[in-house]
Amino acid sequence: MFINGRQQVVEFLTKKWQRELDYKLKKELWAFTDNRIAVRFEYEYHDASGQWYRAYGNENWEFDENGLMQKRYASINDLAIKEEDRRL
Repeated sequence: MFINGRQQVVEFLTKKWQRELDYKLKKELWAFTDNRIAVRFEYEYHDASGQWYRAYGNENWEFDENGLMQKRYASINDLAIKEEDRRL
């Protein structure tokens, strides 16, 4: 899925956060230079049935001259977890 423009970003995130309840996110900055950054992330959420998940991975971002993201590369892994195994 490719997202283009702010309106598609808003639509994507609205749908995502309707499915991913009690979403908590942690990001760690790994490196940066000029208009690029690299981060490690993990987030946890549950779905409407109460099943918890952890997603984790790496992201690389590139920003334009106005500070808006123009490129994003992400590697994301999803894992079903028990509620008692939550870290966030």
